[in-house]
Amino acid sequence: FMTPEIVGHWPGQISPSMGLSFADVPNGLAAFTKVPPLGWAQILIYFGFIEYTGGFEDYRSGTPGDYGWKVLTSSDPEERRRKLNADLANGRLAMVAIMAILFQNGLAGTTGPEMWVPRL
Repeated sequence: FMTPEIVGHWPGQISPSMGLSFADVPNGLAAFTKVPPLGWAQILIYFGFIEYTGGFEDYRSGTPGDYGWKVLTSSDPEERRRKLNADLANGRLAMVAIMAILFQNGLAGTTGPEMWVPRL
């Protein structure tokens, strides 16, 4: 959503056979209708591959998400619980925020500052 609005689109073509360049793909929800179905299939297959190959062994042999980086954990059980609850709350807040951005984009057609400018 925000990266293309801030830094622009990639150069080149997203679908050479259709003559579709990255600059032709709009930001936000309007991109769903512009990206070819095989492009969406490619994205879903890639994400599925990453999910399938990325750490199912953790769920069988240890603590899921414990990669040895101890910033969020602590030896004190109360402090560890507090930190993990704060992390969970931040994740939930991020989910609410992205849903608000999607709703705003669907309602106003944009998430940029031009949504505040009245259309004449």
